[in-house]
Amino acid sequence: MPTPFVHSFDPVAVSLGPLQIRWYGLMYVLGFTASYFLVRYQIRRRQFAELEMHFENLNLVLILSVILGGRLGYVLFYNPAYYFRHPLEILATWEGGMSFHGACLLLIVSGWLFCRKYGIDFWKGADIYVATFPIGLGLGRIGNFINGELFGRPTDVPWGVIFTDGGPVARHPSQLYEALLEGLLLFALLWSVKARPWEQRSGWPHGSIFALFLIGYGVLRMVVELFREPDPQIGFLFGLVTMGQSLSLVMVAGGLFLWMFRVRKEKNRGGAPVAASRRKRP
Repeated sequence: MPTPFVHSFDPVAVSLGPLQIRWYGLMYVLGFTASYFLVRYQIRRRQFAELEMHFENLNLVLILSVILGGRLGYVLFYNPAYYFRHPLEILATWEGGMSFHGACLLLIVSGWLFCRKYGIDFWKGADIYVATFPIGLGLGRIGNFINGELFGRPTDVPWGVIFTDGGPVARHPSQLYEALLEGLLLFALLWSVKARPWEQRSGWPHGSIFALFLIGYGVLRMVVELFREPDPQIGFLFGLVTMGQSLSLVMVAGGLFLWMFRVRKEKNRGGAPVAASRRKRP
């Protein structure tokens, strides 16, 4: 049996005196940057003037929502007792500890409120944005791997990794599984169908890419959770499922409901064709 790889990555990418740039934070920056350019590309491709007019401001709102929602979600869903005793550590986002489900919830709420205020079609905007989200998700999981956190369950597979905080046993590098599935695979899926709602009689109403993202992420996350070590302060809920699986199941249910709601809404509306200039494939 091959000797397991021993995790020894430094979470600090660059040190400039007291200033430290960590890989985890850098991954967020790269994810935001990639999303920015890919969303702007789609807006111009679809000639979505209403969103283009408020693009920069909406981006700022969504970035703040990711950071705030992700951190508060982790605090409330995964370790409320600890952070209520140490409230100042809630601000220590550079140490890791972000919940995607919390970020997703606040993203939806803040995005809907922003679009409502400025008269932007929320469903069109949501489809455009979520097609780029897996890039940030995948990079974030790579940041988790570099930090040596959120590792998997014990394993004897040849690619098992010994993590400092995981004891002397080899474990699944579940962070990399998530980077591949929730990042690369989900991005490939969403990006390949992103134009469908803009095509005439495609059967994909606006909002369907958003629904597919919720379903796809939820299913893939539940699969990866089978290999990921449950959070020690929580363990298994009801002795069966992890917190991540429970929250992801809600996402899948919400995505299925949203898909059916948008399809029915489109049928009731008569499936009015979109403008020819917006039916082009990329």
